[in-house]
Amino acid sequence: MHKVINILVKNEVIDERKLELFIEKYTEEKLSIRNLIKVRIINEDEMEKTLLQEIRLQNIEINDLEGIVGIDTTALLKRMAKELDIEYMEVNESDIDFKLVKRLPLKQLVRYNALPLYMEDNEVTVAFSNPANYEAKGAVERFFRGKMMKVVLVRKEIIHQVLSQLNTVEKVEEFSESIKEDLEHGGAEVMKTDESPAVLQLIELILATAIEKGTSDIHIEATENYCLVRYRIDGMLQETFRMEKNIFSPLASRMKLLSNLDIAEKRKPQDGRFTQIVKGHIFDFRVSTLPTMFGESIVMRILDKSKALVQLEDAGMNPISYKKFIQGIHSPYGIVLVTGPTGSGKTTTLYGALNEIINVKDKTITVEDPVEYQMEGIQQVQINANAGLDFPAALRSILRQDPDKIMIGEIRDQETLRIAIQAALTGHLVLSTLHTNSAIASIGRMLDMGIEDYLISGALVAIQGQRLIRKICQSCKEEVVPDSTVLEDLVAHLPKNPKFYKGKGCAVCGGSGYAGREMISEVLTVSEKISRMIANGATNEQLTEQAIKEGFFSMFQDGIQKALQGKTTVEEVVRVARS
Repeated sequence: MHKVINILVKNEVIDERKLELFIEKYTEEKLSIRNLIKVRIINEDEMEKTLLQEIRLQNIEINDLEGIVGIDTTALLKRMAKELDIEYMEVNESDIDFKLVKRLPLKQLVRYNALPLYMEDNEVTVAFSNPANYEAKGAVERFFRGKMMKVVLVRKEIIHQVLSQLNTVEKVEEFSESIKEDLEHGGAEVMKTDESPAVLQLIELILATAIEKGTSDIHIEATENYCLVRYRIDGMLQETFRMEKNIFSPLASRMKLLSNLDIAEKRKPQDGRFTQIVKGHIFDFRVSTLPTMFGESIVMRILDKSKALVQLEDAGMNPISYKKFIQGIHSPYGIVLVTGPTGSGKTTTLYGALNEIINVKDKTITVEDPVEYQMEGIQQVQINANAGLDFPAALRSILRQDPDKIMIGEIRDQETLRIAIQAALTGHLVLSTLHTNSAIASIGRMLDMGIEDYLISGALVAIQGQRLIRKICQSCKEEVVPDSTVLEDLVAHLPKNPKFYKGKGCAVCGGSGYAGREMISEVLTVSEKISRMIANGATNEQLTEQAIKEGFFSMFQDGIQKALQGKTTVEEVVRVARS
C-alpha cells in the first residue's frame, strides 16, 4: 500500500500536506486507500488513470495492487481494455481449446504471456496480459498465417496458471512413458534402484507442483483403473493427475524408499517421513500408507519449516484477538488453550506463540505427536507409544526437567489434561490445543473430561478458538448481493448498505472462486469474574453473556468483518463459523 501511496504522491494525485494532516488526525493505523478516497484526499478517477499509466510503464504490476482495500483491480483492467478498444475476459478452462494451444510452442507462449483461446471461422482469439506489447502480438500472429487475430486482455496470473498446468501435464505424460519403458525392459526390480530416474523426476514434479499450489496434503491412490494424484487445497481435495494403473506400483515403491518404509509390506499400514529441498526451501513430508482394495493409499502431509518461524502478527488474527492472546501467553503461569477442528491451524498458532515468548533465560519443552517443526532454543519430545512414552509419561518426566514453559501438542485424555492443569497451578506456563467448536465450549469439554471446576478456574488464563476460511480469488472477484435469507440471519451484525463480494471462478482458482485461506479467531480471557463463575458451575450461556460484557469478539463477528472487507464471502463465514 505504501508503494502505491508514494506513486500517487509523486504523480500529485495525493497532496502530501493533506496526507500528513490525515495521519496526524486519524493515526497511521487508519491509513488506507479506501479511507483517503472517503475523505476526498484521493480522486478515484485520477488514481485509476495514474495506476494504469504506471502499469504500462512497467513501474508497477497489477499483482502489486491485489488485496489493497480501495483498489478494484478488475475495474482497472476493464478500464485498460476499454482504452485499448479490446475486450477484457475472465477465462475458465471451458473457454480454452487446448488442441489449438498445443499448436504453438509452450516456451514462446510463456515468453510472451499469451494464450490462444479458440478459433471461429477465420478468426482466432488470443489472450494477452499486456496487449500493448507489439512484439508479442506480432510473434503469435505469425503462427496463425492467413487468420485474423482478435486480441483480448486477461490477467497475467490466469495465463501463467494455464500454461504452467499444460507444462506440468506434458511432463507427467513424458515421465509416465519413460517409467513404462523401464518396466518393460527391466521389470519391477529396476524401481528399487536408481536405474529409473523417471520415477524420481515424477515424484519431484508432484511435490513441486503441490507446493506451488499451496497444498497441505498429497493423496496418491490406486483405483481399479487408474493411479490418481489429488491435492488438498484450501481444505478441499482436487484431482490433479490421472495416470495409468501400472504407474502406481513403481511410484509407491519409490515413495516408501524415500520414507524408509518396507517396500515389500503391502498388507499393513506404515508411517514415515522424509525431507526434501523444493525450489530452494526445505520441506518435511509426513507419509502414511494404507492397504486398500486395489493397492494402497499414500497420503503425504507437507510440513513447511518456515511456518515454525511464523510471527503471530502475521497469522491473520484480528487486532482484538491478537492483543488478548499476547497478554495470555505472556502470563508467568497458567494454561493457554488453542481450540478448533482438525486442520484449523492450531499447531501453527502454537509455534507462533512459542516464537513470541521464547527466551534464553527460560527452559521451554514441547511434547508432540509427531514433532512437526523443529525449532532452535527449545527441547522437543517425540511421543513413542511403542516404547511407553505417551503424553502423560512424557509430561511427568518433563516436570522433573525444571521447565518454565511447556507446550503440549494436543490434550486427548483426562490424565494429560490433569497433569497440564497441575503444572499450570504450580508455576508453569502451559500451551496446548483442544478439539472443541469454540473458546467457551472448551470449559464444558474439560468438565466432561472429569476435571473439577475449581481446578479449571484456577489454571485457565485464556482460550483461543479459531477456524480457517477460504479467501475470495482476487483474479475473478466481483461485487454481489447475497441471498435475502442469508442476510436476514446477519442483519444484526451488518452496517447500513453493506457491500459483499464473491469469486466468479477462473483458471487461477480452478473455478472455485476461492484462493488461499485466512484465520478467523476469538479469544476468551479468563478474568476474575469469569474464573469465579466457572468455579460456581456457570452455564455456557452465562459465561458467554459475561464475556460479551467484557468485550468478547466472536469468530462469527470476525468472519463478518472479513466478508465486509471483501476478503471472503458471507456463505463461507456461515459455513465455517456457524457449524
